[in-house]
Amino acid sequence: MRVLITGACGFVGSVIARELAAQISGIEIIGIDNLSRSGSELNRQSLRQEGFNILHRDVRNASDLESLPKVDWIIDAAANPSVLAGVSGSTTSRQLIEHNLIGTINLLELCKNSQCGFVMISTSRVYSQSALAELPLLCTGDAFVPDMKRIDVRGISAAGVDETFSTNAPLSLYGASKLASEVLALEYGAAFQLPVYVNRCGLLAGAGQFGKPDQGIVAFWIHAHRARKPLKYIGFEGSGAQTRDCLHPRDLASLMFKQMLSGGKHAGGVINVSGGMAHSFSLAQLSDWCAARFGAHEIGRDPRNRPFDIPWLVLDSARAEQLWDWRPATSLDYIFNEIAEHAASHPEWLEVSGDS
Repeated sequence: MRVLITGACGFVGSVIARELAAQISGIEIIGIDNLSRSGSELNRQSLRQEGFNILHRDVRNASDLESLPKVDWIIDAAANPSVLAGVSGSTTSRQLIEHNLIGTINLLELCKNSQCGFVMISTSRVYSQSALAELPLLCTGDAFVPDMKRIDVRGISAAGVDETFSTNAPLSLYGASKLASEVLALEYGAAFQLPVYVNRCGLLAGAGQFGKPDQGIVAFWIHAHRARKPLKYIGFEGSGAQTRDCLHPRDLASLMFKQMLSGGKHAGGVINVSGGMAHSFSLAQLSDWCAARFGAHEIGRDPRNRPFDIPWLVLDSARAEQLWDWRPATSLDYIFNEIAEHAASHPEWLEVSGDS
């Protein structure tokens, strides 16, 4: 089996490459990356040393893909993953759309021409920001939870948000670009009889992630806490009660292993792939974990809400369990400890991430 992984030098792409190589005997992996983040060069060097075929290509340029050999599957892990992309920072709205949507279109054309399968890493941020913000919540000490006694909304239960929850705008430019990519991927699959799987992920985290405040928040928080760098709860009255779930990419890789080995004979479509309620946490709870590990550290507070921030989002992955007998295997504590150990070995990581 020959597999193309885009964004192979990013955190998620590199973990998936290594996990699939370990799980599938005889697999040939071709990784491509535009190396736009300076930290990606570190992963390119280590992946090449491990024997992976890593090429400098940009999914936004169709001509960059023309010389690639035929593959059996494409795993699309190339994206600008920041919910603030296109409206804040150095990335323009056009650059975001070119990366997250035009890049996907170029890959889907490659799938059509090669008659290969497509596995897309999507995001929980395709779910409606306004619908999520309107959910009645309770604050149980230091974390938000849905007030299920007051909620009568399709797609949400005590287990979290499932695939039928609203995807109506507004989402964010990031979320909209990923949702549009999902739709096109499924349409290409139907039109050209291609196996297509869309995996909507919650927060992905683990050692080696490039952490910044707008992406890779778990890695950023743990590294910054250990280094006694400034940290701040933003929005929601500065409570730190905003809550998400967390998943290690190796668990995502285990699902992709099943999807690719199915040969397209298994039902495709969209599924949530996440840590779920058992792997959810608030920023305040993460701070408590860090304080127990590294010692107390003062956290600033800014009560003002920012655009695109949401107080609670935990995905229900019951459909992934039903279809694929899949469930997350890596505990939240293991993920936090893995990042903490990496922080101890790489005290320069925040600087590397900040430059990326």
